[in-house]
Amino acid sequence: MSFEKPSQPQQADAARPIRRLTDPKAMRAVAHPTRLALLEALAQREPLTATEAAELIGESPTNCAFHLRTLAKYGFVEEAGAAAGRRRPWRRSHIGFSLDEVQPDSEGSAAAGALSQLLWDTWLQRISTVNSRRAQFDGDWQRVTEAMEHLAYVTPDEARELNADLLAVLDRYRDRLADPARRPSGSLPVELVLFTFPLDAVKSAQ
Repeated sequence: MSFEKPSQPQQADAARPIRRLTDPKAMRAVAHPTRLALLEALAQREPLTATEAAELIGESPTNCAFHLRTLAKYGFVEEAGAAAGRRRPWRRSHIGFSLDEVQPDSEGSAAAGALSQLLWDTWLQRISTVNSRRAQFDGDWQRVTEAMEHLAYVTPDEARELNADLLAVLDRYRDRLADPARRPSGSLPVELVLFTFPLDAVKSAQ
């Protein structure tokens, strides 16, 4: 989802670009575990009705319907075609969202901080879960499930360029997000989480 910064590669499709969040109300609206889970489910398979989404994320259809309507209110999802009775299919309005245009001292900085923290907490918890369950993965997936740490001396501009280069590699597979027919047999959704930060900032806080 740059869920944060971008959740998908920067070269989004023209119809559904990366959404640059600056509205505090929109940031507070999406800063909810169930709503983030719904956006993630839609990234893997869309359109989805509330009932279909409920099966994927382990929530009730009623709860999913409420959260989908809230996401629609703030422009994160939209109806995908005509509803059939109570079946209302939804799709994402954007391929992902970014917080990179939120100014540090703006009204939205606190909301952006809360959303960012939720995303980081979600990713870190997921990494911990993967570490504890990795031995149960099928052989091939167990071998390719990796955690890597690298140290590089770079300037801020070089760090931005490095992030862009890594996202460009992931962009090779972007069309599979929108078109399930392009997903090869045996493929599964794989999450790659990239953290880029100055190491001295971490050391000074210890």
